[in-house]
Amino acid sequence: MGILQADKTLPANRLIFDVRRDEALLHRFRADLTGIMNEYGLSRAEQAAFRMVDLKALAELGLHPYFLPQVARLFKGAGYNHNESEAAQLYARKMLAAGD
Repeated sequence: MGILQADKTLPANRLIFDVRRDEALLHRFRADLTGIMNEYGLSRAEQAAFRMVDLKALAELGLHPYFLPQVARLFKGAGYNHNESEAAQLYARKMLAAGD
């Protein structure tokens, strides 16, 4: 699940890259996740991982490691970003859970 395992052709990588840079696209992501995932051509596995905010699954599918915390921020917000933020807590639960 490192940088070398990132799949540069994975549609989810392009989606996250674009959503982080385009406010209108961010609003569409939040309002119509299914539609935007279809528009970007995400596979069923990618779509399921996004719906469940399954960061480990996204990593295993080839999402770039840099984008994993970005996904958490897209779903939980980036304001007052610190270890106790909802995004950081989501990332910790999904990626650092004991026994996984």
